[in-house]
Amino acid sequence: MTTEKSLIDCHVHLGALPDDGNDCYISPKMLKSPLFRFLLWKHELSALKPREFNERYLSDLLRELRESRHVRKAVVLGMDGVYDRNGQLNRAETEFLVSNDYVLNAVNTHPEEFLPGVSINPQRRDAVEEVHRCADAGAVLVKVLPNVQQFDPADLRFKPFYRALADRKLPFLSHVGYEFSLIGKDQSVGDADRLRVPLDEGATVIAAHACSNGLILYEKFLPTLLRFSKTYPNFYADISAITLPNRLRMLLHLRRYPEIHDRLLFGTDYPLSVFHAAAWGRVALRTLRDMIRTTNRFDRQVAVCRGLGLGFRSFGELLARPKT
Repeated sequence: MTTEKSLIDCHVHLGALPDDGNDCYISPKMLKSPLFRFLLWKHELSALKPREFNERYLSDLLRELRESRHVRKAVVLGMDGVYDRNGQLNRAETEFLVSNDYVLNAVNTHPEEFLPGVSINPQRRDAVEEVHRCADAGAVLVKVLPNVQQFDPADLRFKPFYRALADRKLPFLSHVGYEFSLIGKDQSVGDADRLRVPLDEGATVIAAHACSNGLILYEKFLPTLLRFSKTYPNFYADISAITLPNRLRMLLHLRRYPEIHDRLLFGTDYPLSVFHAAAWGRVALRTLRDMIRTTNRFDRQVAVCRGLGLGFRSFGELLARPKT
């Protein structure tokens, strides 16, 4: 059992607008998206004031993290863009970009609370070099969202990239399932089975959202999650976003497989909300009442998952492994 205030959340998104050369970007289409409108409403900000938005987002995240009773640190995630076949950034196809330097600067400013989770699209020309640059700068994982970044994780051309991740002991955190928050182009590349290539190349793989398909009724990647957990010692899954209505069925499935709970890592998918609907009728009323009264998103994720009997580990346990 994990002790109080000892968890590291491995799945926390940074939100940033372009300002003063921070190399971030957001498309006009994304500015109108439901996710971005939610962020503006949540933080009471305007897209016309990018510096204020960036500062408020960080301050709100830090406040909620510091107030958490269970979570002491967060891996804050960047978001790489889309790249063409020549490995050059395709800004016309990129909807949202939070640069690795922005992530690293945020961590350097708040090292007690943040760890750097950089984002590297393996299709970029300098992908392997960026792995080494970010590893030297202290990155603890590499996050990708294939559906939005428009690449196939199973593409054999990326083997050198995965071998570099394995050499530098950088886990590969990849989105699984459909993508609705951002603008997914090819939903098929969210197939969990496509993560076999990086696993076979020796990279530590973290499948986001516990391999949930994200379509409410049918969790077709549950067999993959069970098979990979049995076959690959370098395979993990995080529990981010699994209380969302479109993913909670996976949460309910996983209660029946305690033998793989040691492969589940704590994550929230901040700034998305944490719901308690899965607990209704499945936990004592007093427990449910405590979940409802818990407004801190980090703590509610702990309360809902633990209340339903879902075990998980802290990402800190991966960091503590000897680097042989």
